[in-house]
Amino acid sequence: MERVDPGEVGLNADMLERMPRFFDGYLERRKLPCMAMLVARGGKVAHFSLNGATEMGGSEAIAEDTIYRFYSMTKPITTVAAMMLFEEGRLRLDHELYRYIPEFADVMVYDGGTAADMKVKKPERPIMVHDLMIHTSGLTYAFLFQNAIDAHYRAEGIDYAKFDGDLEAFCKKLATAPLVFSPGQQWNYSNATDVLGRVVEVASGMKLDEFFRRRIFEPLGMADTDFHVPEDKLDRLMACYVRNPNTGEVTLQDKKGAGSTYAKKPNVLSGGGGLASTIPDYLKFAQMLLEGGSANGVRILSPKTLEFMQLNHLPGGKTIAEMGDKTFSEARMDGSGFGLGWAVTTDVVATQQPASLGTYSWGGMASTFFWIDPAEDLIAIQATQLVPSGAYPIRPQMQQLVYAAIED
Repeated sequence: MERVDPGEVGLNADMLERMPRFFDGYLERRKLPCMAMLVARGGKVAHFSLNGATEMGGSEAIAEDTIYRFYSMTKPITTVAAMMLFEEGRLRLDHELYRYIPEFADVMVYDGGTAADMKVKKPERPIMVHDLMIHTSGLTYAFLFQNAIDAHYRAEGIDYAKFDGDLEAFCKKLATAPLVFSPGQQWNYSNATDVLGRVVEVASGMKLDEFFRRRIFEPLGMADTDFHVPEDKLDRLMACYVRNPNTGEVTLQDKKGAGSTYAKKPNVLSGGGGLASTIPDYLKFAQMLLEGGSANGVRILSPKTLEFMQLNHLPGGKTIAEMGDKTFSEARMDGSGFGLGWAVTTDVVATQQPASLGTYSWGGMASTFFWIDPAEDLIAIQATQLVPSGAYPIRPQMQQLVYAAIED
């Protein structure tokens, strides 16, 4: 994408240069290994700063082609893949999930008790494909530590990162666990997008990585995005860190390069959190979204389909805060509804951040983040590598600095 002086696209250069200086404090105190930030407006890059190193306190600086674990920023890509199949008539949002994965026909709902001794009941209705896209399926995650069901996941090994089988087998295993609630009743961050990835496989007849490569990555020129990092690119994969919530200590979670778990193809192709990528690659995907489903002459989705995806799909127009238990989300819950694959701003004041109605966004567990503001024709991407993503308020801090730079 063309790079321009910020003033050419209505942004103040001095204000944008505040961003890397602001985040230098995190790097100096060894809270983060690095901070990369990109801001594009009007289809042109106005700011791309790269501060810090590929290892905490290391000497190798991050570069434009550094590869990050984007984790849950995989979710919008998986949802786009499903909507491509929707446009082709291969699936419907109002189809029961069991049409694609029969094991979910008999799923039950938690009705009290402990993980070791649970009561269950029948759900009020089946899980629909639509539920998978907006996290109202009743599924959960093993890492959440918020109820008896995620404890059951841990006890039964229902964790895609540690599972021995493939995505098909993982989804069958998921179907044996009770749901946290009856579908449609609440919002809960979950393995739902992993299950959606399996729906993509069933509806398309392709493995998820093949569908991504042939239908999205190759057409958009996303050459550095995959479920693992091939040997000839491993030198560009940086290290990832984890912060202890009790002590604040930051330690190594996953090595850089050949020692990383991303050095080999995973068993489960996780449509919910499996991809590694670069900022330029993810920008190509985001620009396609902003341009109404096409980029560089390549059509991925119809503008009307994307317009539909950007609406708040939560029942009754509710926010995530009104439907969720507020334990975990990769976006602000107050003032945010949920579209198909991402959070959508429905009340700017409630977010306590300057933005526009209809801004949509999502992030990843290792503190990556992107947002698209259609009203301002703006894309912003932030990347570092620290788990969990809520360790520091770096997302809203970047947002307030970016919006402060808008001059017209």
